Amino acid sequence: MFFLVCFDITDNRVRYRVVKVLKGFGKRVQKSVFECENLSEERFLKMKNGIEDLIDHGCDSVRYYLLCRGCIRRIEYSGIGELPDGESFRVV
Repeated sequence: MFFLVCFDITDNRVRYRVVKVLKGFGKRVQKSVFECENLSEERFLKMKNGIEDLIDHGCDSVRYYLLCRGCIRRIEYSGIGELPDGESFRVV
């Protein structure tokens, strides 16, 4: 599964810790956006639970967008960066 993870976290320490968790599961493509490729449901839940334990549910926001293979092929960007490797995508 391919997830786009976006976050808005107020506390610098918490934000650093969330980024550290996300780096173990995906690639940072913007300051508060990660692309997480080839996650099984188990790895996704491990990532999500790790983040849930860190954030302040009263003022922080984390969003997880599951993208299908067709959606990944239609990703566009401007400026620096690169497209995700859609070839390594697999259906679980």
